[in-house]
Amino acid sequence: MWLLPLAPTGPRRNSPRHLPSCSPALLLLLGSCLGVCGVAAGSRRPNVVLLLTDDQDEVLGGMYVPSALCCPSRASILTGKYPHNHHVVNNTLEGNCSSKSWQKIQEPNTFPAILRSMCGYQTFFAGKYLNEYGAPDAGGLEHVPLGWSYWYALEKNSKYYNYTLSINGKARKHGENYSVDYLTDVLANISLGFLDYKSNSEPFFMMISTPAPHSPWTAAPQYQKTFQNVFAPRNKNFNIHGTNKHWLIRQAKTPMTNSSIQFLDSAFRKRWQTLLSVDDLVEKLVKRLEFNGELNNTYIFYTSDNGYHTGQFSLPIDKRQLYEFDIKVPLLVRGPGIKPNQTSKMLVANIDLGPTILDIAGYNPNKTQMDGMSLLPILKGASNLTWRSDVLVEYQGEGRNVTDPTCPSLSPGVSQCFPDCVCEDAYNNTYACVRTLSAQWDLQYCEFDDQEVFVEVYNLTADPDQITNIAKSIDPELLGKMNYRLMMLQSCSGPTCRTPGVFDPGYRFDPRLMFNSHGRVRTRRFSKHPL
Repeated sequence: MWLLPLAPTGPRRNSPRHLPSCSPALLLLLGSCLGVCGVAAGSRRPNVVLLLTDDQDEVLGGMYVPSALCCPSRASILTGKYPHNHHVVNNTLEGNCSSKSWQKIQEPNTFPAILRSMCGYQTFFAGKYLNEYGAPDAGGLEHVPLGWSYWYALEKNSKYYNYTLSINGKARKHGENYSVDYLTDVLANISLGFLDYKSNSEPFFMMISTPAPHSPWTAAPQYQKTFQNVFAPRNKNFNIHGTNKHWLIRQAKTPMTNSSIQFLDSAFRKRWQTLLSVDDLVEKLVKRLEFNGELNNTYIFYTSDNGYHTGQFSLPIDKRQLYEFDIKVPLLVRGPGIKPNQTSKMLVANIDLGPTILDIAGYNPNKTQMDGMSLLPILKGASNLTWRSDVLVEYQGEGRNVTDPTCPSLSPGVSQCFPDCVCEDAYNNTYACVRTLSAQWDLQYCEFDDQEVFVEVYNLTADPDQITNIAKSIDPELLGKMNYRLMMLQSCSGPTCRTPGVFDPGYRFDPRLMFNSHGRVRTRRFSKHPL
């Protein structure tokens, strides 16, 4: 997690304000608060801005997402819960993405709903919400989730032109005229308008969710020729075979074809180009907050919903996998009471954003059923802080149990396939992982729900690129502890998601707990029926 000040100068046009990783991260800002929502006498409650990009990875520092896919991850941000507790497992209505069940059970308990109902915040949303938002079978664009005072939501998935917005429940169509329709700029203008015309008697929360850098990677006209000499990073796991990995990774063709490499390099450049408009949005937002005299009392968070890969293990482009490049995203924060130019190495996840923002507003997150923890003590530089040492990552693969007619040699159930029959997902690409970070260990332990009962384990201290699967060579006792810890996290809810991990002093491991009352080994808990 990076705690950075806003750059003193304007955006640089020869390179984005991004950290050099598989895909960039911007410099950002943030603020402070006290105290249903307590506040010290005579003090103003702080404002909060959450900027969320789409598919932006960050492997050099940041936080983890509990699922490497848009809708489950966004649901985790809003609810503060792991996917097995909010039951959004993929990007479809059947997977609970913006479904009627989601609207009835989860939306009333999101942190923006609590901010509005319990803390009296003005709540503003603009941009991509959930991938199936606006679907006719789920209330259409007339549906405005509970708790939002101002609602400017994109119908379904990210686009840059030719889209429809729900303006407080009424549809507004946009075309392909850059000056009035380019979505990132439209979101910037809507946000500035809110800052100018909102009530000054109530604090505010803004969530601005950009399409960038999601496909189709349509850059603004003035940025379409930038980064011509930029290529996807050729790190150690680029264009190599995923030996000793799950079958979906092993099926990738190595080396990649020249056309695949040219395609992913082009995608990488275009992603950076789209982020330049996000740079512009951030600059305008910060300047307006400063002009209005509100910057010093405003927290600003910057993050993304999931990571992205470009050629790692010979997979051309996508997300969905268990590796760092897909599950790690930027988290940048600035604000009152936060010292600039700091980096925290604490293990944080996007389920922590909701509890943190509620804590900032003065609402006790322990009153909720959220799985995450407030980061506010970390942001304030608290010492001798007791913190978690592991987080859960879970994903349910997408794909129908039929053979792809364009790739008849592949097994049934694959999806997201490229023309050369390299597929990025499958119905049995269903896994759960414990990501552990402690003073002594930097580990990832993953189990697949497939016929192989496949296990992947990585020591990221020795192998940060996750090339060597050590599942068959690691100490069996440690393997058993990680297996048990994974089962516990897959069943956790609220406070039980924050119990001591394998390497914490308070951890207690009883091998007998790995067996049920009939003497059989407990099985992994994967959700087959999300609703």
